[in-house]
Amino acid sequence: MVEQFNPVTHPHRRYNPLTNVHILVSPHRTKRPWLGQTEPPAPTNLPNYDKNCYLCPGNTRANGAINDDYKTTMVFENDYAAVLPPPGPVDPPSLHPLLTTEPIQGGCDVVCFHPRHDLSLPTLKVDDIVDIVEEWARIYHRRGFQDGIKYVQIFENKGAIMGCSNPHPHSQVWSLSTVPTHPAKELNNLRNYATSPTATHDGPKGYRDQPCLLCEYVTYERNAKERIVVENEYFVALVPWWAYWPFEIMVLPYKRHIPSLSHFTPEESRALADIISQVTIRYDNIFSCSFAYAMGIHQRPVPPKRVEGKPVEDHDDIAHFHVHFEPPLLRSASVRKFLAGFEVMAEPQRDLTAEQAAQRLRVCSGVHYSLAQRSAE
Repeated sequence: MVEQFNPVTHPHRRYNPLTNVHILVSPHRTKRPWLGQTEPPAPTNLPNYDKNCYLCPGNTRANGAINDDYKTTMVFENDYAAVLPPPGPVDPPSLHPLLTTEPIQGGCDVVCFHPRHDLSLPTLKVDDIVDIVEEWARIYHRRGFQDGIKYVQIFENKGAIMGCSNPHPHSQVWSLSTVPTHPAKELNNLRNYATSPTATHDGPKGYRDQPCLLCEYVTYERNAKERIVVENEYFVALVPWWAYWPFEIMVLPYKRHIPSLSHFTPEESRALADIISQVTIRYDNIFSCSFAYAMGIHQRPVPPKRVEGKPVEDHDDIAHFHVHFEPPLLRSASVRKFLAGFEVMAEPQRDLTAEQAAQRLRVCSGVHYSLAQRSAE
């Protein structure tokens, strides 16, 4: 007798339509013992102010610049930017058709979330996160309209194991003279889906009233419910069907097609701040630690032009705003997922199913564990 497929026990592949990549899911491997590397716990006793921190108010940065005595957010150009402003050099001659070089220009900004050194998104008030969302929107607009800029990427690295060089709460915004690989692939797949015969026409319509891959996807997930972590009036946080990282989350608006931060209403900006707070609190609560992750916003490459204060629709409105949270922790605060041999040489692989991860996050409290501990004392 042929055994019936069980996604909780049988290995299988899942397809990511945003990236055209398959993920091997091996749920039976969650039982294997771990004798490999463990990570030191992230410090939880940071001071409110650190005189040696390059991001605290009034301190001197590595390049000699002095920070403002800021009270909310602070923005400055990265002292060690990955890309440099124009004018750039001329394109070098190609040594061979397989060996090409493309000079890149742009700018890199640092966004300090708050003057307090010891806080992070899960411990900030929602009002403080609203200030951050509004700051992101201002930088996206300012950089996106600069000559030669074709893409603005907003992201955060949280935690030393994600390469964060300073624990002071901050994010970065890199603006480039080209559209990078990952968002370019997503945008291309969103365009292809809009005219695909497989489109279901469920959910809000996108650019030129065409089907939107992510609008249809989020409509399905809200009906299915099993991968939903939390939602509010405008946004939903879910573990994607095709998730690669153990507790990966995608945040999407679900009421309408929203191409970028430039299209947000004030209510939607506050709702985004609220859902970011709820997601990051659950992250910290799952292992009672400062939970590391990489976070990035994908949206229109640059803001739309405006006429009489309203955005003008164009082909880049195929984008549907969403936020990726990709955290490495797997079994505990000290055991992370590694990008190892099969994943490097073949394709992405995960053990925990998306549904199991969503359930574990869903049952976490919406109150940060540090506040719960203080209340119990």
